[in-house]
Amino acid sequence: MSNRAAAQAAAPVIRRLPPAAVNRIAAGEVIERPAAAVKELVENSLDAGARRVDIEIRDGGKTEIVVADDGVGMGPDDLLLAVERHATSKLAPAADGEYDLTNIATMGFRGEALPSIGAAARLDITSRARGAREAWRLSVHGGAVDGPAPAAFSGHGTRVEARDLFYATPARLKFLKSARAEAGAVAEIARRLAMAFPATAFSLVSEGRRVFALPAESDDAEGRLRRLGAIMGREFEENALPIDAAREGVRLSGFAGLPTFNRGLPDKQFLFVNGRPVRDRLIVGAVRGAYADFLARDRHPVVALFLETPPELVDVNVHPAKTEVRFRDPGMVRGLIVGALRHALAEAGHRAATTTAAFALGRLRAGGGPSRAYAPIRPGLSPAAAPNPFAPHAEDSAAAPGGLGDRARAFAPALAGTDAPGARADIAAGDGAAARRFPLGAARAQLHETYIVAQTEDGLVIVDQHAAHERLVYEKMKAALAAGAVPRQGLLIPEIVELEPDEAERVAARAEEFAELGLVLERFGEDAVVVREIPALLGQADISALVRRLADDLAELGDGLALRERLEEVCSAMACRGSVRAGRRLTVEEMNALLRQMEATPHSGQCNHGRPTYVELKLADIERLFGRR
Repeated sequence: MSNRAAAQAAAPVIRRLPPAAVNRIAAGEVIERPAAAVKELVENSLDAGARRVDIEIRDGGKTEIVVADDGVGMGPDDLLLAVERHATSKLAPAADGEYDLTNIATMGFRGEALPSIGAAARLDITSRARGAREAWRLSVHGGAVDGPAPAAFSGHGTRVEARDLFYATPARLKFLKSARAEAGAVAEIARRLAMAFPATAFSLVSEGRRVFALPAESDDAEGRLRRLGAIMGREFEENALPIDAAREGVRLSGFAGLPTFNRGLPDKQFLFVNGRPVRDRLIVGAVRGAYADFLARDRHPVVALFLETPPELVDVNVHPAKTEVRFRDPGMVRGLIVGALRHALAEAGHRAATTTAAFALGRLRAGGGPSRAYAPIRPGLSPAAAPNPFAPHAEDSAAAPGGLGDRARAFAPALAGTDAPGARADIAAGDGAAARRFPLGAARAQLHETYIVAQTEDGLVIVDQHAAHERLVYEKMKAALAAGAVPRQGLLIPEIVELEPDEAERVAARAEEFAELGLVLERFGEDAVVVREIPALLGQADISALVRRLADDLAELGDGLALRERLEEVCSAMACRGSVRAGRRLTVEEMNALLRQMEATPHSGQCNHGRPTYVELKLADIERLFGRR
């Protein structure tokens, strides 16, 4: 009989684990890597009211972590309690003696961080309470407590040193990454916490080299933007839109990048709930939904969003690492985020990212190397045949299933008159000086029947006529979609979609809302709905998949988003095919009318796929190209 079989055959013995073993188990949950230890220690500093936090690491934090602050500090009795499991100053009992875990207003509250670190490392804490004459030092090495004893310490606050992380649990060391990777994770979490607390100065030193030093900023929108610019880059500061909205006691603030200021990875999306950095699928989905009209699926926006909500409306006690939260009303939170972002993007009008002009100047300067963002023109390729970096992707140009021409007829009123931008051509005559005072100036030429060159008062603008008109057509179609009932297409044979009983009930309860979007359905027995009409735009759609997506949206978010998003996707594809094509010659009046429509249309700075519709070059930049400055 094997040892395992013998153990299973024996009578089970229930044992009470010693505190040291309990703390090591907790360390595996709370302190899974050096970055997690830094996060817990810095959160303690912030809860202590620190206005300066200094972090120093060696060997990616595996050999040494030091976090020093100027917070309120601790006395000897508090030091002893601080290293006991589930001892914390951040929860207080109510009048009836109960502890309310639904009203968490601090970063930490579990009382697990210090004992977990002390169980897995050599932990030394030196602290002086504000106003106290003496400082004290306490050591916890592998769970063994020594002290407290008097120590030297200037000022007030706390200094925590954690050396030889996981020396007491060496198996954990095998799962850590390289020192460089662990140092990068520490820097990432330190930056996230610095974003959330702009009024606190932060510094990070790794291997004796200063990674960053951030001075304290004012605790307002301007100070927050300066802190975000110092961390995310000055380009974000120049291309960020302010966000400030509230609904039902929940406030959303922060900054969102212009759609043309985007990235290939979602690594620059920073989300905070009550100052706590989180990774929440609901918030990430809301951000993607808000930018769905402006970015291709392989591009991602750059945002830093701060959600402030009453503690009782959010559950932060979901995971020991406290990076996940649950909202009491997730649908309301998602609606707030989507609405605030879309409002800010609409307010931006035709504005495009400043990085577009910087890229163009870099390509124009002598010796400008190829960029990874856009394909260079290959030698021997004529300009007319050169790859257009802003042209639609191949998948965007493919015919959509279900007959796009038939669906376009459903939106004939929205597409009427969009074959050429001939409206309002009288506003700006091609040679008038007044035309140059418009933001996009007066049209001067058309290059390769694709690009419009316009003169402004202090430079020039180059417009991609297809990308620009594509956005104008799409915005018209969206307005028509929102203005009235969506054209419907009756099904010859109604489609029965089987669902779970609770899903069928949720979908049937919102039947009136779906009917306004062209989807007519009703309950069919206990576990199904029958679909009788669908939006004409969808053509040969997979009705069952659509209804099931609606049911999933209602279950998760309390809102049926799939139908509207699908309609907007179809509108975007139709606009791409229904707009002025590259290669069409335009008159001066048509070019000027297109510029005026762009100025009056929200989001016209980028096409439906997130690429810029125009590049603006200032006269000073052009003069520098020729050595005049």
